[in-house]
Amino acid sequence: MRVLALDIGDRWVGTALSDPMKLFSKPFKTVQAYELDQFLKKTIVTESVSIVVVGHPKTLRGTESQQTKKVVQEKKRLEQLFTDVQWVLWDERLTSKMASRIKKAKTKEDKVHGHSIAAAFILDSYLTYLQNKKNM
Repeated sequence: MRVLALDIGDRWVGTALSDPMKLFSKPFKTVQAYELDQFLKKTIVTESVSIVVVGHPKTLRGTESQQTKKVVQEKKRLEQLFTDVQWVLWDERLTSKMASRIKKAKTKEDKVHGHSIAAAFILDSYLTYLQNKKNM
């Protein structure tokens, strides 16, 4: 079973996927927000996803912004639609900034792909947590 990460934005949702051993993350696809339900319906089955990690966009001070509230509401909505997977909110602070440092957005395609790179950072952090938890 794999882990899927989502970096949910207003227009775009970046995704990243783990390997079956849950050791590595890689950027997967960036989809338009209105296509997310269809994407999840297909991807959860075809990629054997058991956990979906949703980036939780807190402010640097750890407080909630308007975007934080939107993402939490979207996660709740998705949980009700896709009950066969576990849903996790995961801190995503600075992942977009890290992604932009790796992939300088020269074109619109670069900027869109940056969302899936940010999702890979979210997923990598979560997978590290899982490994550390297992080794304790």
